[in-house]
Amino acid sequence: MKLASLKHGRDGRLVVVSRDLTRATDAFPVVSTLQAALDDWERLHPRLVDLAEQLEHGSVPSFRFHEHDCASPLPRAYQWADGSAYVNHVALVRQARGAEMMPSFWTDPLMYQGGSDTFLGPRDPITLPDEAHGIDFEGEVAVITGDVPMGVTPHEARGLIRLVMIANDVSLRNLIASELAKGFGFFQSKPSTAFSPVAVTPDELGAAWVEGKLHLPLLAYFNGEQFGRPQAGVDMTFDFGTLIAHAAKTRALTAGTIIGSGTVSNRDADGGPGRPIAEGGLGYVCIAEMRTVETIRDGAPRTPFMRFGDAVRIEMKDAGGHSIFGAIDQIVRKHHD
Repeated sequence: MKLASLKHGRDGRLVVVSRDLTRATDAFPVVSTLQAALDDWERLHPRLVDLAEQLEHGSVPSFRFHEHDCASPLPRAYQWADGSAYVNHVALVRQARGAEMMPSFWTDPLMYQGGSDTFLGPRDPITLPDEAHGIDFEGEVAVITGDVPMGVTPHEARGLIRLVMIANDVSLRNLIASELAKGFGFFQSKPSTAFSPVAVTPDELGAAWVEGKLHLPLLAYFNGEQFGRPQAGVDMTFDFGTLIAHAAKTRALTAGTIIGSGTVSNRDADGGPGRPIAEGGLGYVCIAEMRTVETIRDGAPRTPFMRFGDAVRIEMKDAGGHSIFGAIDQIVRKHHD
């Protein structure tokens, strides 16, 4: 089943979307918002599945689905916690800013609590005040949970994943080092995140969804050129069950909690940093990795961070080449008071 929230008020208007992303039908006869559906998932999920089946068969009223009409599936959420499941990415970006790579990073997930009150829609511009902040995109996979009890095991946590989506976790790279040096975590360096037009139930992913990992390439395009296509199921040190269990170690998580994978990142076949697309590699889904590899190889980065007018597109396709979640497609614009 595929669900989306069309822009409407603060919490959107929930619709069920066809598998090919061409048609939608209002979920209002069942429930009006995605958060309300998550709050009563056991009762409402079968009714939404039935609505999705009727949509596929053409037996309910429907309308043309346009991704640009979408807010993020949850336009705002009770909680957004982003992990760093791809430790290769952590190692590279820490190397770039001269930070120590602790051995525990390979056994204990990193996670930060992001702002969840103002998510961007998948086609909304990334509006920021200053290019000098080092604007970067970060392609991720994310999940939305049901209610998660404190102390849940990773295996139990996998069964509490309600929906899967992709994300652009925007970062301001030139603010990160000084902010983290204060010892209190991200805030100004992590502006609003954007999520895909559509969120899907894990069963919709078929054989690509295995034990809390999504085994498909995540595609990133920067100003129309392919920038990366790393495999999301490869080099993922911590699966989503482990990330959820980590978040719930000392607290319960409420239905509608979003957990991110962190930037999808692959090593090269020889075990070293991934190579750019132009050199036959899988490339990257953030600029920071490209810059780190350039620094390692050439002594200094060459690729600039995003400037006003630059565009990023992030998408994931199934084995047949069909978009699963729709595309995050954003332009960077200057914020004016």
